[in-house]
Parts: sequence; structure tokens; C-alpha cells
Amino acid sequence: MDNFNYSEIGRRLKALRKRKGLNQQELAERLGKSLRTVQKYETGEIEVSIAIVNQLAEILESTPTYILGYEVKNDPITNLADIMNLLFQLEKVQGLDFRIEVKKPPRNDRWECSVSFDGKNTDADYNADMCLFLEQWEEQRDDLRTYNSSPASYRKWQEQTLAYYAATSVDCTEPEDISEEERRKRRIAYMESLYADKKGET
Repeated sequence: MDNFNYSEIGRRLKALRKRKGLNQQELAERLGKSLRTVQKYETGEIEVSIAIVNQLAEILESTPTYILGYEVKNDPITNLADIMNLLFQLEKVQGLDFRIEVKKPPRNDRWECSVSFDGKNTDADYNADMCLFLEQWEEQRDDLRTYNSSPASYRKWQEQTLAYYAATSVDCTEPEDISEEERRKRRIAYMESLYADKKGET
């Protein structure tokens, strides 16, 4: 978890521990760790694993995201443009590659649109993470819809998931600006490559 400031994490842990009325030895015992390890967590000398962060959040009645210092952005979504803008941001993330699939009449009985990530695409570093996340999300949503889990456990899963992925930084880039002439050249090259691929399949 290289993205985090461990001194700041330690400062928050110490404040939470004191608020809970625990000394370092008591916290160490609840964690199943040595006193020295807890001291090192609080001074930021050693990295705190995500599993320990989750455990600390339970013991100290906090959240993993707060302990890590990850700010969950809960700006309200007030219109469809907010959602569409979020989707536009996806295309700027390096390491993510997705397709937009559209099925509609008359070729299909239903009108369905989806954004899909190929988890086996080795050129897109984060696609497998997205697939794993979406798979788990659907399981959690299904458990919530079918009353197999509570809203509290669903929120807990969300918190732990955000904390886990907060350590993974991404780079974003805007689409490349090119001249009209260059765009035409690339379009021709693209169409030729498509034609060559189709010819090779026959």
C-alpha cells in the first residue's frame, strides 16, 4: 500500500485508540499483535496491511477509509449529467479498456446497453480488478435484494472495498489532439487493418 502516509495513519490510529479508552497493550491483545508492532503502527514505522486496517476499524469503531485517510467523495448525484460525466472519466484512465455494447431492435428483441471490461486483456492493467469488483458487487447487491444480508453489512463491504483499492493509483490522460490530415491517415490505416483481419479469418 505505497500510496499512503503511514505517519498520518498512525496519528489517526492513536487518536481512535485513545477515544476508545484503550492503551497500546490492550489494543495489541485485541489485534493478536505484539505491543511493539502496535507502537510501530502508531509511529508510522511499518506498513499496516489492509486486513489489519479492517480489524482496527472494527475494534476502534471507525472505518477503513478513515484510518487510511481516503476521502470518500459523497457529492450528491443530482442529475443524469453527473452520471454521464462519471462515465466520461473512465476513458481517461490509463490501464482501463472497455467496450460499450448496444443491443436494440430490430436485430434484438430487447434494448440493452452495457459497459464491459475484458478481464483477460493483458494490455489493460486494471481490467481484471474491475471484473473482480463488478462480480463481487453483483453478489453483494443480490444478497441485499434477497434479504440475505443487511444494509450495514453491505456498507461494510463497500468501505472495505474502497479501502483496498485506495492504494492503487491511476494516471489519467485526455484524448490526443491531432490534425485533420493525421486523423484521416489513422482512419484509413484502421479500416485497412480491419479489412486485413477479416480477410485472414476467411
